[in-house]
Amino acid sequence: MEDAAVCFEYYADLAESLDEKQRSPISLPMENFKSHILKEPIGVVGLITPWNYPLLMATWKVAPSLAAGCTAVLKPSELASLTCLELGAICIEVGLPPGVLNIITGLGPEAGGPLSSHPHVDKVAFTGSTETGKRIMTAAAQMVKPVSLELGGKSPLIVFDDVDIDKAVEWAMFGIFANAGQVCSATSRLLLHEKIAKQFLDRLVAWAKNIKVSDPLEEGCRLGSVVSEGQYEKIKKFISTARSEGATILYGGARPQHLGRGFFIEPTIITDVSTSMQIWREEVFGPVVCVKEFRTESEAVELANDTHYGLAGAVISNDEERCERISKALHSGIVWINCSQPTFVQAPWGGNKRSGFGRELGQWGLDNYLTVKQVTKYCSDEPWGWYQPPSKL
Repeated sequence: MEDAAVCFEYYADLAESLDEKQRSPISLPMENFKSHILKEPIGVVGLITPWNYPLLMATWKVAPSLAAGCTAVLKPSELASLTCLELGAICIEVGLPPGVLNIITGLGPEAGGPLSSHPHVDKVAFTGSTETGKRIMTAAAQMVKPVSLELGGKSPLIVFDDVDIDKAVEWAMFGIFANAGQVCSATSRLLLHEKIAKQFLDRLVAWAKNIKVSDPLEEGCRLGSVVSEGQYEKIKKFISTARSEGATILYGGARPQHLGRGFFIEPTIITDVSTSMQIWREEVFGPVVCVKEFRTESEAVELANDTHYGLAGAVISNDEERCERISKALHSGIVWINCSQPTFVQAPWGGNKRSGFGRELGQWGLDNYLTVKQVTKYCSDEPWGWYQPPSKL
């Protein structure tokens, strides 16, 4: 909730400063011309948001689009629409003019699909699965409509042998078990230096056993249920497929014994993973981490980049130069050093490859909803002189 409030405050400040930046002059090589830039709202924008952080993901789009001067149609996930409807009620309460923010609920094909193809929607911003992102791109392409897409991920976390093991273990856990692993940027592939792998995994299992799995309303809960029965069954199928393909379920993989109902899954650690396995290649979107060992820095980078996705990546090491090298070598839009998942409204957010394109948050998030207009003026009293004037006779 605090993050959502901060996001609105941040873009309110940028909206005010946007007015000051209008008519920014452009330096030209010819004195008889003057030129400046206008930044203008792109128009009506369709905002399609996911269920994993329903209000925050909506805020990441609503705040900058309104700050840019656009009107918006927000379509939240059918699995988590209530906070977005409450946001609409708050907008009425604070006096946002009717028609500026419009919220429609419903299933993707019925509510989200028409936004992508509608001729009066000027841009679509989408956060969700890569497959749905492809369909949105296809629909928008018929109108040559711009899109920005924040899609799936299979992000790596590389841990070298010079670290404080317990500190690194906690970051590894936070990177995959926070929000029950339902995070697009979750560091779900854990790459461990072979010298510390056994010790690290022993501690990871010990820490995982200590996580309180419960109703999130209980004090001290650190792992709640997943969002729905469909997601629960999908995660269980990923785990069973990993087992059948030859991987080892080192810890977890089942319902916690003390929770007889609800869609709860234990924090799950999977080892003996090969790069051809489904669990290595596909996004689970649940509290499931797969583990591989590496020997050299170059091998770690190769494994980290062995994915169709490119949202985030992380490295934990006490060698600053090594961390710098790896931050440049990772094919992702976000890199964390000695941590995983910190997110700040001031910093750009988005991915490469099949994780999408465009950036949210920061100044980049505002630019998503602006078009740039060049205005150039001829300032000389002299005629242009390109054509020979006709005779005055």
